[in-house]
Amino acid sequence: MKLGKQAFHFDPRTLKMKDYVSATYTPPPFASYTYGITSWGMMMNDRLGDCTIAGVAHAIQVFTANTGTMVTVPDSTIESYYAKWDGYVAGDPETDCGGCELDVLNDWKKDGFAGNALMAFADLKPGNLGPGNLDEVRQSIALFGGVYIGLSLPLTAQTQDEWDVAPEGGSDAEPGSWGGHCVFVPRYDDKSFTCITWGQLKTMTVAFWDKYCDEAHTLLAADWLAAKGAPSGFDQAQLEADLQAIV
Repeated sequence: MKLGKQAFHFDPRTLKMKDYVSATYTPPPFASYTYGITSWGMMMNDRLGDCTIAGVAHAIQVFTANTGTMVTVPDSTIESYYAKWDGYVAGDPETDCGGCELDVLNDWKKDGFAGNALMAFADLKPGNLGPGNLDEVRQSIALFGGVYIGLSLPLTAQTQDEWDVAPEGGSDAEPGSWGGHCVFVPRYDDKSFTCITWGQLKTMTVAFWDKYCDEAHTLLAADWLAAKGAPSGFDQAQLEADLQAIV
């Protein structure tokens, strides 16, 4: 399988989710937006390092399936956005270099993706702070359908049915020893998170998230908010005001 996430790029203008969700909101112990979806699609990520685009397409599947009729973006459109946003030239392997999540999300917010609008996105604390600090991530999944994350995958992940920290992995367990990967995460419980990757659901332990997640973004999809409304404890008016102030 291919990966394709480039290194995390920090932009101080990026909104922070903690500024818009009430600190008093306690996420439920379990949330999932995967029910009834039986076919996710590879989104060409077995042949191309287009995981940043595949992650967008998988998010759209989740959003549309939970607000109406599921939309699966065809491979030809996936490839066209990989070219437009990540610089891929069809047939030229030297241009199959993956993409930066922040750049992809900015492009999605600006241009839309196959008719699917992204109102905004906001950064989360990605992990490396212990399981007790992941409430912000769980809030975003429960309220907004999922989070778009980056993983600095170890080689040990190549053979695991469930991604977990190898007890004695040596250099093969080092973050990034395999490479960077982008996935969409629409499900969690008290012990794990479940992402969509390479056409299927993949579960990772909380310990794995803490060690290998290096960026996480809440996606505020326009159709999701239109269908479900702003959830209690979410200050959408302030977010919209802050969006107008970003240069």
